[in-house]
Amino acid sequence: MRAIVVSATGGPEVLTYTDHPDPELNPGDVLVDIAAAGVNFIDVYQRMGHYPLSLPFVPGNEGAGTVAAVGEDVRDLSVGDTVAWAGVMGSYAERTVVPASRLLAVPDGVTADVAAAVMLQGMTAHYLTHSTYEVKPGDDVLVHAAAGGMGLLLTQIAKLRGARVIGTVSTEEKEELARQAGADEVLRYGGFSEAVRELTGSGVHVVYDGVGAATFDGGIASLRPRGMMALYGQASGPVAPVDPQILHQHGSLFLTRPTLAHYVAARDELVWRASDVFGWVASGQLQVHISRRYPLAEAAQAHEDLEARRTTGKILLIP
Repeated sequence: MRAIVVSATGGPEVLTYTDHPDPELNPGDVLVDIAAAGVNFIDVYQRMGHYPLSLPFVPGNEGAGTVAAVGEDVRDLSVGDTVAWAGVMGSYAERTVVPASRLLAVPDGVTADVAAAVMLQGMTAHYLTHSTYEVKPGDDVLVHAAAGGMGLLLTQIAKLRGARVIGTVSTEEKEELARQAGADEVLRYGGFSEAVRELTGSGVHVVYDGVGAATFDGGIASLRPRGMMALYGQASGPVAPVDPQILHQHGSLFLTRPTLAHYVAARDELVWRASDVFGWVASGQLQVHISRRYPLAEAAQAHEDLEARRTTGKILLIP
C-alpha cells in the first residue's frame, strides 16, 4: 500500500510518501480501507519528536473508512461497515488496522469524511466541556483560536450548554467564522485579557487554550476567582514552568493539562462521547467545517499550512 512514513523527526519534509507493507490483521483487530484521515497538531508534535515515538512510523491519529476484514473474536463489526477512530496511529495510509475496541460505527447521516474530521477534535471538545470543566448555562467561556478546527467545535458545544462564548482570532475572515459558529464576542489576541475583563467584570469561568506559550499568561489573567485554565495544546510552543503561587495570586485558580486518551480510556466513555458528537452532527446541531482536503501524497503541504495558521476549521488527507 501507499503511506506516509516518518523515518527521522523534523520538519514537514520528513513526511515521505512511499510504498509500505500492508498491516497485519490479528485477533481482535479490524482492517480498514481509509476514506479520510484527520490532520491534527498532535501529528505535528510526533513528527517533530516532541512526543517521541519509535522510528520509523506511519503518522495519523484519526480517520474513517470501510471495514475490509475482521480478525478473530470480532463480533460487532462486518465487512462493508463504515467506521471511525481516534487515538490510534497509522491513519496516513491507504489501509490500517485498528483494535475493534477503539472503533465506532458511523451512523446514518454522517459521511466518512465528516466522521474523520470530527472524531479526535469532537471528542476533545466533548470532554473539555462535559468533564474537565462542566460548562453550565450562563457561564462565560474563553476559546482561543476560535476559528480553528477545535475552536469552532468548542464554541458550538459550549453554546449548546448555554454559555456565553468569547473567542480569540487573528483575522477578520476568522472572526466571521467564529461568529457563524455562535461566538458572542470575538477578540484579537493583542490585549485580550483586558478586553475580557471589560466584557465580564470578574473574568471568565474557564479558558480553553490550545495555543500555549503565546496566550497562557493572558488566559490566567482572564479568569475569575476559582476559574479553570484547561491547557489542552501548545500550537505556539510549550508553556514555561509555572509557579503555583500564580494560581493563588489570581484567585485560587485551577490548572489542568488534559489529553483525550485519559478521557476515552474506558469503552463506555469512548462510546458516550462519540455518540453525542455523531448525534449532534446528524441532527444539524454541530457543523463540521472542512476547509481543505489534500491528497495523501501532499501531507507535507498540509502540515506546513497547519503550522503557518493558513487553515481554518479541519483539514483532511484523502488516500
